[in-house]
Amino acid sequence: MIYGDIERFLADLYPWRWPIIVGAIIVFAAFLAFAYRKGWHLIIQRHWRLTTAIAAPTLALAIFGAWMLAAPLFTNVTVEEEFPFALAAEVPADMTMAQVEDIMAGMAMVNQEMDEPAPKMILGAVEWNLVDDPTPVIELSSTEEEMSDPEHTPVPAQDPTPTPQAVAVKLKAGMFKDADSFHKGSGEATIFRGPDGSLLLRLEDFNVTNGPDLHVLLSPHPDPERQGDVKQAGYVDLGKLKGNIGNQNYPIPDDVDVSIQGSVVIYCKPFHVVFSVATLEVGP
Repeated sequence: MIYGDIERFLADLYPWRWPIIVGAIIVFAAFLAFAYRKGWHLIIQRHWRLTTAIAAPTLALAIFGAWMLAAPLFTNVTVEEEFPFALAAEVPADMTMAQVEDIMAGMAMVNQEMDEPAPKMILGAVEWNLVDDPTPVIELSSTEEEMSDPEHTPVPAQDPTPTPQAVAVKLKAGMFKDADSFHKGSGEATIFRGPDGSLLLRLEDFNVTNGPDLHVLLSPHPDPERQGDVKQAGYVDLGKLKGNIGNQNYPIPDDVDVSIQGSVVIYCKPFHVVFSVATLEVGP
């Protein structure tokens, strides 16, 4: 928790980063000048082995830790994934999610029968009437040459019935927003229920400040700011963020109650910091 508070404090200082950097350089130069006048460099020279033994691993660990934590802030990872369903249906404004769930469950149990007459098939000079009589009715061609033509091939009957497309129901959606002046986010988060009943979180036109070990969470809190807000009873971790830019899919476990989820959160696990939040609302 203390690390999150430190990062939030540093985020508040981010707009002043250049004056702070210049000031830090000036202070460091003044310290070196003071140490030189005091003769501290002579002490280091006399005990250079001890100084090296202490300073070298300390500096190496500091550089490695800073790189691991800070490098993601200066890099972008783009992930583009196709929407797995052919068509997305939106929830009407006058319907609740519970009503949508009931309709989807009811439709999944309905079996619709279709009874269509079999089409006539023409095979050369023989016409098969599969509806009335399976006995072929012989119709002679106008010439015997047409009957013996090897290029004369049967014409298959075409089914005029269009292929049904997969339909996904839009349950909840929200737009990402900035958490603070440093942690910024934009794009849309949408929860869909697929035609097979599966749940999916879709991030579209997504862009968020990158960071170390970012995860995608569903939280019951509509607008969480801290760890306690995010991790209320019922929150779900959907896994590591695939990329901080792009269009992405995150499957939601079947046992998750999406009706209680109030937001999608981009969350930094090591420092318990919220990078961006999309408040979820029912309907289009």
